[in-house]
Amino acid sequence: MKTRKLGDGLEVSAIGLGCMGMSWAYGPAPDKSEAFKVLARAVELGVTFFDTAEVYGPYVNEELVGEGLRPFRDKLVIATKFGFDIAPAEEVQGTNRMRGTDSRPEHIRAVAEASLKRLGVEVIDLFYQHRVDPKVPIEDVAGTVKDLIAEGKVKHFGLSEAGADTIRRAHAVQPVAALQSEYSLWTRDLEKAVLPLIRELGIGLVPYSPLGRGFLTGALKSDAALAQDDIRRGQPRFQGQALAKNLSLVEALTEIAAAKGVTPAQLALAWLLAQGPDIVPIPGTTKVNRLEENVGAVDVALTADDLAKIAAAVPETAVEGARYGEAGLAMVGR
Repeated sequence: MKTRKLGDGLEVSAIGLGCMGMSWAYGPAPDKSEAFKVLARAVELGVTFFDTAEVYGPYVNEELVGEGLRPFRDKLVIATKFGFDIAPAEEVQGTNRMRGTDSRPEHIRAVAEASLKRLGVEVIDLFYQHRVDPKVPIEDVAGTVKDLIAEGKVKHFGLSEAGADTIRRAHAVQPVAALQSEYSLWTRDLEKAVLPLIRELGIGLVPYSPLGRGFLTGALKSDAALAQDDIRRGQPRFQGQALAKNLSLVEALTEIAAAKGVTPAQLALAWLLAQGPDIVPIPGTTKVNRLEENVGAVDVALTADDLAKIAAAVPETAVEGARYGEAGLAMVGR
């Protein structure tokens, strides 16, 4: 497995593993034993970078990841996140317990302590603010994480879905190692202002949903295949005419992949890796065969001609529908 560096020295595998789907978001979660097989196989394949968050589940994903990776802990980088106000289970029906953002310093500290226990670790390798909190100055957030780093409870600070101004202000207080934001062939908003800035500051980029929530794999043909509690049912790109139009983009991508002897998923991930050595995608999966497929993307070399064909097949302007509904969009790019 090839490695890359985030920020000023956080070395991780060139492809990481997003663990959210093992507990939440895309329909019924797999059995714990199956999730453990995926985690163990990832380590065997050389993956050293694993992503979780307190809100996934909520809470249970951190516990799952911590338990499943315990035998390999010394070799790995585990990232988790803070920043949401999570309602008690008894107050909410269903799994969506987020009541908004909460990055008050005292809350960040409480989350850090709880995450350390759930993960079963002595230090959090990378601690992201999950979403920018408009109620709390980013300087206070960065300062709190800076204190946690000084206390030995956190190693590196990260942001997620933050805008350029927020990133610059946070970085001035505590160096940001990584920005985790959605980035893929069909979500490229951050190329305008955010990507140039983080490269100026030496911040790594960790794209989540690098396969368009599974869409760029070519496996999804209609929304009928989605479970009733799958979060994609509420996202405009996966609905009606938008979905039908977007399927034509995947068909074009599939043709290019076939000609190159790789899968559409591998082609989409290889495209991301080719955008710069500071990019580490974290595709998620609950299946060993998909994990192996994704990891294989690190060995796919793309020529300038390949990149031109891919750009022509999936132009950003051709993607139909927003990536989130109104509530989700209101919480990104601040």
